[in-house]
Amino acid sequence: MADSNSSKEELLQLIKRFGAYLSVKMSTLFSISSQNMNTRSIGAIAGFAVAIVFTWRLFRSPAGPQRRQPKRQAPSSSSSGVNSPSNSTLTTTAVSSSEDTRAQNVVDEFFQPVKPTLGQIVRQKLSEGRKVTCRLLGVILEESSPEELQKQVTVKYSVLEVLLEITKYCDLYLMERVLDDETENKVLSALEDAGVFTSGGLVKDKVLFCSTENGRTSFVRQLEPDWHIDTNPEIIFQLSRFIKYQLHISPTRSERATSNVFNSPSLEQFFGCV
Repeated sequence: MADSNSSKEELLQLIKRFGAYLSVKMSTLFSISSQNMNTRSIGAIAGFAVAIVFTWRLFRSPAGPQRRQPKRQAPSSSSSGVNSPSNSTLTTTAVSSSEDTRAQNVVDEFFQPVKPTLGQIVRQKLSEGRKVTCRLLGVILEESSPEELQKQVTVKYSVLEVLLEITKYCDLYLMERVLDDETENKVLSALEDAGVFTSGGLVKDKVLFCSTENGRTSFVRQLEPDWHIDTNPEIIFQLSRFIKYQLHISPTRSERATSNVFNSPSLEQFFGCV
């Protein structure tokens, strides 16, 4: 700051000395006869003098102490006024877009198809059938032969939910061929431990046992169910003329022998639980 002030003072002194020199020259010049001077010379001198004075005033004005201007506030009223229309436009657009999105979500939720319950699926799949007969081996139990049942009885827990749902809407009978009375007791105990009889829709008296495959066929024809579920393709074929609908449980998909016979790898998959 001190260096800047000293430079300005030296410039002012230089201008003053030059002005004094110019005054002497002009006084000498004006002492000459006016006849020896033309209009162009006088105009040039006058213009030069005005330029000197203007330069001197220009450098002199900032020499004094400058007044500190108040700090400018961040957003001025004019700028906020100019920007307010665009800001309000953006805000209005955002609010409108948000409202449109919210309204669209409400519409989508309203028209979104409601996922049916397992009970609704069961009734729909069974075509409102009221009586169902079902084999145990390969459908409700993990074992696939009477010989295996003599060793152990394993309930498929993945099918229990569907089985219990069927008992709510249908009169369900379970049946199987066994080789001895001991196996019957094992099967009943396994079903009881799995909770099959707790819902009240299925009782032990509706679990039927026989000693031959033809005995199971006779059970089904006597009960005259709306649906029969089995793993034996021969029994399915024999009953196709007498039973309204049948479900053939088989890991390999086979061609439908008749229009009233359906195929599925498992009971739970038929009802969409897997």
